[in-house]
Amino acid sequence: MIQYIAFWWSKLLTKEANGIMRIGFDNEKYLRLQSEHIRRRIDQFGGKLYMEFGGKLFDDYHASRVLPGFAPDSKIRMLANLKEDVEIIIAINANDIEKNKVRGDLGISYDDDTLRLMDNFRALGFHVGGVVVTQYAGQPGADAFMRRLDALGIRSYKHYPIPGYPSDVKLIVSDEGYGRNEYIETTHSLVVVTAPGPGSGKMATCLSQLYHEYKRGVRAGYAKFETFPIWNLPLRHPVNVAYEAATADLSDVNMIDPYHLEAYGETAVNYNRDVEVFPVLQAIFERIQGESPYRSPTDMGVNMVGMCIVDDEAVCEASRREVVRRYYNAQVDLKKGRGDASAVRKLELLMNQAHITTDVLPCISAALLREETTGAPAAAMVLPDGKIVTGKTSAQLGAASSLVLNALKALGGINQEIDLISSQILEPICHLKTAHLGNANPRLHSDEVLIALSICAVTNPTAEIAMQQIEKLAGCDAHFSVILSSVDETTYKKLGINMTCQPRYEQQHLYHK
Repeated sequence: MIQYIAFWWSKLLTKEANGIMRIGFDNEKYLRLQSEHIRRRIDQFGGKLYMEFGGKLFDDYHASRVLPGFAPDSKIRMLANLKEDVEIIIAINANDIEKNKVRGDLGISYDDDTLRLMDNFRALGFHVGGVVVTQYAGQPGADAFMRRLDALGIRSYKHYPIPGYPSDVKLIVSDEGYGRNEYIETTHSLVVVTAPGPGSGKMATCLSQLYHEYKRGVRAGYAKFETFPIWNLPLRHPVNVAYEAATADLSDVNMIDPYHLEAYGETAVNYNRDVEVFPVLQAIFERIQGESPYRSPTDMGVNMVGMCIVDDEAVCEASRREVVRRYYNAQVDLKKGRGDASAVRKLELLMNQAHITTDVLPCISAALLREETTGAPAAAMVLPDGKIVTGKTSAQLGAASSLVLNALKALGGINQEIDLISSQILEPICHLKTAHLGNANPRLHSDEVLIALSICAVTNPTAEIAMQQIEKLAGCDAHFSVILSSVDETTYKKLGINMTCQPRYEQQHLYHK
């Protein structure tokens, strides 16, 4: 995954160098400012800081889409500047293990993602202190996972549900509350608490550790790293609207931080959960430390992203496109039974309030028009130079396969009438799928087409030219008139293509692969 991110990002930087991609964010400035700010926060608390790390550390593609120029691995690169001081703790909710909760972007369970994260951290030379299983109440799945960790030589810790959390402060900050949790032994000045997904108990883990540290006479602090919403941008700025769109299923709402406004007379943007829980956090801090170090939820944050935007118009346009992508993804999730109608309604409301229409993604109307003219599922893609190419369904190729070939032709200056892969090669593969591999549909998926194209490139110079264009697909937008198969969806994600689909299946079946 780390190598893939580096590859994906290097291709986007190539586009930038060619003047194709419009950059709105200064990534190098961000790396410098963010690491400096965190060092100051560590010093503020006497050399020991527990930092709740929201969002994704390695693969923050949302940030890279709404902030053109932000590298998907910027946050882990920033932490690398502090590597000698950093220790990683991964929090995972026992209920998520029990339900086998899956990361939508990667398609792997939270427990498997925990191991993936550990591998990635270790590969970069970070010290991983262990895994804390939060909300532990004897769940069999959690027990099995901890046995798995033990067999791998990884330390695990149990944190338990606290009745009345987070309102019963007296119980929370007591030996029957945080005191009941297992103390996580740490050795570094900056303890980063991260997780495979939201609701994993990162904040509670940090606060529990503060309680235990103070019981041991160790001075320590807490800070929160959240990329979004960006506190020093306007409430309805498209970047902040895109964050609401990304968390529509969580019912997060951006709002003006009333505590910050009262304390400093300055407007700052935060979100409802942090604002709602802040009085409780203040009470917890006061009970642990005698006083709260913060006067507002915004004070707790260390985010410097807003200081590094260099082209606001480019950022706004990218964010509007992301809102539309989220809208279509929510509709598809609803169709697949993985989402609910409230998220779709919220996204519709956000689009109406921000005056965002689907026109910001011209591939949508192009794909639907192509379907209307061919009478079969179709697709369209916006290339880096703004040109739109389409793909149609044929006897041998699905719309996704056709689209990727047509896009490579356009990028390589190849006549669209030229067949990059001859029927003599396609037909035996289609026959293999239906006659021997148990497929009812002979049409080739996009990964199969790319493999066939790579074979043709050995003897066909035109196919070789097409192969050389693959890296240019990263960051392009594509839309499909039907829901893609999981195989094609995975391939497009690996290519770095931003894809959306109409919320309907090609076939009216009850079961879809």
